[in-house]
Amino acid sequence: MMALLSQVFQQAAEYMAQAGLGAWLIYDYHGMNPVFQRVVGEVRMVTRPCYLLVTRQGKGTLMAHHVDIGRFRRAGLKLQAYVSRADLVERLTVLLAGIRGPVAMEYSPLGALPRASRVDAGTVELVRSLGAEVVSSADLFQYATQRWSGEQLASHKRAASALSETVQGAFRYIGEHFPTGVTEYQVAQYIRRRLSERGLEVPDGPVVAADAHSGDPHYEPSRRRSTAIGPGQWVLIDLWAREPGEAGTFADITWVGYVGERVPEHHAKVFEVVARARDAALAFMEQAVRESRALEGWHVDRVARDLIEKAGYGDYFTHRLGHSLGAEVHADAVNLDDHETHDTRKLIPGIGVTIEPGIYLPEFGVRSEIDVYISDDGPLVTTEVQREVVRID
Repeated sequence: MMALLSQVFQQAAEYMAQAGLGAWLIYDYHGMNPVFQRVVGEVRMVTRPCYLLVTRQGKGTLMAHHVDIGRFRRAGLKLQAYVSRADLVERLTVLLAGIRGPVAMEYSPLGALPRASRVDAGTVELVRSLGAEVVSSADLFQYATQRWSGEQLASHKRAASALSETVQGAFRYIGEHFPTGVTEYQVAQYIRRRLSERGLEVPDGPVVAADAHSGDPHYEPSRRRSTAIGPGQWVLIDLWAREPGEAGTFADITWVGYVGERVPEHHAKVFEVVARARDAALAFMEQAVRESRALEGWHVDRVARDLIEKAGYGDYFTHRLGHSLGAEVHADAVNLDDHETHDTRKLIPGIGVTIEPGIYLPEFGVRSEIDVYISDDGPLVTTEVQREVVRID
């Protein structure tokens, strides 16, 4: 724990020095802020508010109620105990008094970025009342805790390889079984079984969606709600998994297929638009690296969305372009988003994201999803890229 804290504090200090921040104040009450648990680790039975102040010098002080302070003794932190509300405010005042520069918290102006908005408005008001300038910690938290280690990248690549093999196996499974009858749910069970056999964690999913069901981006079949898959049907499969353990890092892909020898013209056209949007987003990221341009998440979304809008399908692209990956399939780093939010977080080396444009029509939906790791040399595609619709026969 102490080694992990030291690393987070060092990286936070690096970022704060670059950004001109004075400190990072991480607040938690009853587990409301997952950033606190990610930095400090899981500590059970903490019943009162806690504050962890990380300074630009890389030093950390944790303030907790006298009732709870003993639960943090193994964390290797400098501890301060308060006993009353007045004592809390007084100690917090002293902690902040020596800070020069803005104080970053898990706060997002106007709630613009929900993933970065973890602290209640009243607590932000309290800190401001003590003279601090409160700013968002969104980019700071990303830099200090969301960049992958070499071990995490290797784990992600192994998971990605397993997903690619499994999705191809799923299409073969459909081809082998549809003559005698196979349902979306049975294919989903096949995928779960194969991934579990590979030793991967599958917390939920996968999406196996035929025809109109594929127009629902997060449709998930159940035993009672499942369509039979047969000739002339369109199939979308979205699957995600990770290796167990602290280094386990998710991979997440989506492929589409058609049961029959010839893909219908409309389906093929929509797939072509989606694939071009995917590739345009990746090319834009690559070009930015060549030109030494910093990118924010919304920039990449805009490229793919503009292409889909010009093709006449803008109203049917109903979600962001992509999300970050990590220990959770939807992690806390930058999202590729100028639709659900306007994500101004930077794309920085060490971050993993998905690129997954989609077009969802009443009759069928198309999504093509790849994973991309931002290396020091630029974006690296870590999953197999679908170039044409899989023909299932």
